[in-house]
Amino acid sequence: MQSQNPIIADLVKLVNSAAGTMAGMTREARESARERLREALGGIDFVSREEFEAVKAMASKARQQADALEERLAALEAQLAQKKK
Repeated sequence: MQSQNPIIADLVKLVNSAAGTMAGMTREARESARERLREALGGIDFVSREEFEAVKAMASKARQQADALEERLAALEAQLAQKKK
């Protein structure tokens, strides 16, 4: 049963059009936000856990080697200082 009042019919059409427009704007905003997030995250380089652990182990080994070399250098400098006396 349709309304015989043209004002009500026009109002219903207007409300339906507004609802469609709002739904479209919502979809467009959602897609825009997703695209911006993809762009922002696209520039970030992530490493895997395995790569991180490998680099961490390499850094630890390098630190141990540097400490050993410092001790060796200190011993050699001490020997050199004793010879100069």
